[in-house]
Amino acid sequence: MALCGAGTIAGVHAAAAAELGIRVAAVASRTPERAAALASRVGARAVRYDDLPGAAGLVVVATPPARHTADALRLLEAGAAVVVEKPLCRTLAEADRLVEAAARCGERLLYAENLASSPLLLELLRHARRIGSLQHIEVRALQGRPDGDAVTTDDWGGGALFDLGVHPIAVALLVAGTEPVEVTCRLRGGDGHDADEHAELVLTFADGLRARVVASWQAGPGAVWDAQASSATGVVRAQFFPEPVLERDGDPVAWESAGDPARAALVDAGYVGQLAGFLADLEAGRTPVMDARFGRRVLDVVAGAAASAGCDGRAVSLPFTGPRDCTPLQLWRNPPP
Repeated sequence: MALCGAGTIAGVHAAAAAELGIRVAAVASRTPERAAALASRVGARAVRYDDLPGAAGLVVVATPPARHTADALRLLEAGAAVVVEKPLCRTLAEADRLVEAAARCGERLLYAENLASSPLLLELLRHARRIGSLQHIEVRALQGRPDGDAVTTDDWGGGALFDLGVHPIAVALLVAGTEPVEVTCRLRGGDGHDADEHAELVLTFADGLRARVVASWQAGPGAVWDAQASSATGVVRAQFFPEPVLERDGDPVAWESAGDPARAALVDAGYVGQLAGFLADLEAGRTPVMDARFGRRVLDVVAGAAASAGCDGRAVSLPFTGPRDCTPLQLWRNPPP
């Protein structure tokens, strides 16, 4: 495996690979010093972007979102299987290119939504199927703003909705098990920049089911990520952070956790299962569940939500029919008529 990017999340993927006995052969970064530091830590070589994939059959793209499309396209065309970190890319036009390239190259692209492979989420989904027709879903990702200014710049493409909100949106789509037909959204900014720091959106599905999603960088240093699904006969809730918990009708439910905190950060959060599942899909010639199309579905919701927020929370139909070449920040500031 090789790493295209040398930030924190690239290190997490390297640790997940080590759990599975997969060797990281090369690390590339915009900053040679960062590439060298991570490569030294994982026993790999520091290389340039253009040197990838090299001898690696699998490459994790963990570069900034503005690079995702170009990096993933080049690596797919070179014959590598590719894991693309979230968000998939910045615009729906870029997502279209990735979906087309993945189909052309044998569906060897994985959208890295790690929570989709979390044992806790899989248990939540199992219990949600047992409580009857769902009436309401709520998913929250609440935390402090990430360090550094990159995530609030225009070049990044969006703030909390785009960078953090893709996680709870993906969970809501998985729990609902169907496609949303409408989204409404309100965004709130922060100090010192023009990006959003707090997003609240409501997804409406064809059967009347509604899902409330909250993604916020204004919740302090302690993260709270959770999801709840309710029907007329029951409620099931999973808390991912700070402590993993599963409850049904208020009572704790046993589930298989990695236990050890060091391994739990990889196993319980889904990074190990995500990589193992992708390798199994590649061997069997299967299209991964978290494929480029799923990443585009999530971005479609983000685009519609950003446009809704730019129109004072007006309902926007899904799939999004507005401009496909705009970032979420652009859609928020200049929503389509």
